[in-house]
Formats: sequence, structure tokens, C-alpha cells
Amino acid sequence: MDIYHERPKDCSDRLPREVAVYDLLDRLEIPYERVDHHAMMTISQCQEVDETLDIHICKNLFLCNPQKTQFYLLMMQGNKKFVTKEVSRQIHSPRLSFANESYMEEYLNILPGSVSVMGLMNDTENHVQLLIDRDVARSEYLGCHPCVNTSSLKLRTEDVLEKFLPHVHHDYRVVDV
Repeated sequence: MDIYHERPKDCSDRLPREVAVYDLLDRLEIPYERVDHHAMMTISQCQEVDETLDIHICKNLFLCNPQKTQFYLLMMQGNKKFVTKEVSRQIHSPRLSFANESYMEEYLNILPGSVSVMGLMNDTENHVQLLIDRDVARSEYLGCHPCVNTSSLKLRTEDVLEKFLPHVHHDYRVVDV
């Protein structure tokens, strides 16, 4: 796997949602490392990416309350187990469950297997609240997909929290997973 420090030279075969991520990162002057790979649908498939970029790709879960009126994107370390009751208690919400993929596509313009913090750039009406596991928030770097699961990015966590999120008008809440 080759590491790149810029967008693909030729974006003609890339999806617009991926190119939009590179456009925004470039505009915000957020440096990143990128690798391209076959489609990876699960965290366990990302081991080679983790080793190549010297990171842990975040596990991203798209969740909602039982009434489907509040939506959450939970970023957590891939080796951790999600315990619904624990996270629900911390955010004072009834039991969280996985949200239907139609909401994911509507609010984040992302398909299953590609869920990423970068999708918040498409949530212009702030339907989705970002929850970040404390260990991810404390990490120097985080790994995510650029809204497609055929590339992965290594970003400084500080850049995501202090440049990207304010620009896309999203706040975050730290939770313990």
C-alpha cells in the first residue's frame, strides 16, 4: 500500500462525495496521509491500513434514539466493544440503536461501510450529534474514510476537532466507551 500526502492526481474515477472531502481538507489546510485499497466493510479488514498509516481506523457507528428523532455518530477505537446502555446513560438518552441506513444517506451522504466523521460536512442542518470516545479524542491521530471505503486517511485529531468540526458547524461530546 502506497502512502500519499495529497488528493489523487486524477479524480475522474472518484465519487463526488470523496472528492468533496479532499476539497474541504485542502481549503482548511488540514494535512493528511492517504492510502487507497479495496473496499473494506469492517474494522477487522482495516488491519493493513492501520499498520501502513500507523493508526487505528475509527469504528464509526450511526445510532438513534427509539423515536428516531435524535441521531448520533459515535467514533470509537476499533478494538472496543459498544455497550448501548453505557453510552445511552452518559448522554441521557433512552436506549440507542443502530439507525436505518436511509437516515445515514440522507443526513451524511454516506453508505454503510463508509461511515466517517467526514460525513458531517454534508449534515448542514445538524441532524447528527458527534460522540467521540475519550481514547480517540486523546489520540494524536485518527483514521477515517473520506466518505468511501476504498481509501483511508490519517489526520491529526486536533485538526479534526479544532478546524474541521467548527467549519462544518458541529460540536462533539466525549464519552467513555
